[in-house]
Amino acid sequence: MPCRALPLSFSLFLLLLLLFLGSVRASGAESSPRLPAPKDVVVYSYNFRSMLRWSPVKVDKGLVLYTVLFKTGTFNQWDEVNCTRITQTECSLPWSLKQRRWTIFLRVRAELGQVTSDWVETDPFVAERDTTIGPPQVNSVNASSNSLLIRVTPPFGSEVGDLLQYHVSYWENATSTTKEETKTSNTLFKIDNLKESTLYCFRIQVGLMRYSDLQLLGLQSAPECHRTTISEATRNGYVILFLLVLTLVMLYLKDPSVPGLDALVNYVEDDPHDSLSVLFCGEESQACGSSLDGEGHSHSISSESEVT
Repeated sequence: MPCRALPLSFSLFLLLLLLFLGSVRASGAESSPRLPAPKDVVVYSYNFRSMLRWSPVKVDKGLVLYTVLFKTGTFNQWDEVNCTRITQTECSLPWSLKQRRWTIFLRVRAELGQVTSDWVETDPFVAERDTTIGPPQVNSVNASSNSLLIRVTPPFGSEVGDLLQYHVSYWENATSTTKEETKTSNTLFKIDNLKESTLYCFRIQVGLMRYSDLQLLGLQSAPECHRTTISEATRNGYVILFLLVLTLVMLYLKDPSVPGLDALVNYVEDDPHDSLSVLFCGEESQACGSSLDGEGHSHSISSESEVT
């Protein structure tokens, strides 16, 4: 059966109908504008205090509001977090979402009257994995002749099952390239085997270990420097040395003609540390009975190191 051509009037009717439907769609699209979506949406977490932050949406007129929703990895349902139609560009996570092992999803959108933006969703957030741990607070440092006793406070409150480990690095201030390291789980600990009357610096960072053997290292503290004290033996040695020098000077002033007295006074004044080490030689030491030559001087330095 041959096909008949459509009447011209019917073709015009179809064309007008299509044009009308297109205009209706265009007007509908124009009547439902969209706001720009928030940008730089990120979860900021420090010491397990977490919040969602984003950049503000800029418009010519009106006040833009924001709404935040959340869901967990267990329940695929979006709920409110007490951040509905707020003016701030951040939203603190409530205590109900502070479980460190929960997987949390967040999303935010902008609103201006009845006009809204698209939702912007974050990546999965797990506090135990993604938070930033700050440095511990150093409460006190007590210095002795060979150690530093340090007391610290952890940067956050611990939970059941937490194991905090303090990573301590320390060094002599004069030789900052040579660093020693030690680890402890106590908030009161000692750095020992130090030199007396020496300036030492240290930095501390916290490592969080859980049942899963996950270790999350925190930020290092700013360097803090303290000088060790002088030992009692060294202090007594300086007193004896002072009295000896004073006695020799008085003898010299009283009778300068005593043979060799002026040379002995000059020697003590020129090298008091060597004289101090000689004072600590025992009676059984051969160096104390020898003359002040090169061999005796070397042995005195070794004895001084044994005292300190």
